[in-house]
Amino acid sequence: MALVNERVRILENECVGPNLYLMTLSSPAIAAAIEPGQFVHMKIPGMEGHVLRRPFSVYAADAAGGTLDVLYQTVGFGTNHLAALAPDVANEIESAELIGPVGRRWQAPAGTQRALLVGGGVGAAPLFMLCQELVGSGVHVDVVLGAQTADALVCLKRYEQLLSRDVRVATDDGTLGREGFCTSLVEDALAAGVDGKPYQYVACCGPEPLMKIVAGQAADVGVSCQISLEKRMACGVGACLSCVVDTVDGKKRSCVDGPVFDAEKVVW
Repeated sequence: MALVNERVRILENECVGPNLYLMTLSSPAIAAAIEPGQFVHMKIPGMEGHVLRRPFSVYAADAAGGTLDVLYQTVGFGTNHLAALAPDVANEIESAELIGPVGRRWQAPAGTQRALLVGGGVGAAPLFMLCQELVGSGVHVDVVLGAQTADALVCLKRYEQLLSRDVRVATDDGTLGREGFCTSLVEDALAAGVDGKPYQYVACCGPEPLMKIVAGQAADVGVSCQISLEKRMACGVGACLSCVVDTVDGKKRSCVDGPVFDAEKVVW
């Protein structure tokens, strides 16, 4: 589907964890077309003096209901402003606008039967639609999630409900799961595989140091790995070259050549 610029309504916008907010948007056209790993570029209500939109990964989409779920963290002026907007206030100021669906999606190798998904912090959200798709296709999916503290693992319940089993978890402070970084859990999972059979695909999203380590772990055991890179961007449609990523194939644009990249091609 070609990019659309869709006026949307904010249906919900609630705090779900430390500096973490879950926003539900009415966006029928984009909800019907978005694929796992793609994102939207949002004009935030009440910020007419700031012409640049903000990119947001899509956590979940309901094509039938015409809605998108976006999990975001407050990190600056734009997201702090958005977090303070109650839905009724936001929709009275001016309808938000989304450009989407933008970007390259997750794509497991053909014939994948065993996949490992690794999400660090809010990086758990852009992996959820992929998890839904893989599970729906009969792929065995294991999930590793990491966060600073248990309160920040806001995606955990959705993953466990989808998988109908526990998810491997690590927290920096040890309040849930293994204490420390989740990369140790990834190492264990890659070594064990599934019933002694190796994973055929790893997908990772989170802080760049985490993705670099996971990419190396996957490469060490010869498993195909994709990562989703978050970069500052202005236009969001590939014109401004503000979100360039260095790869072995030259410079690529995170917005339209990514955000999903083959990990082995990224120059870290």
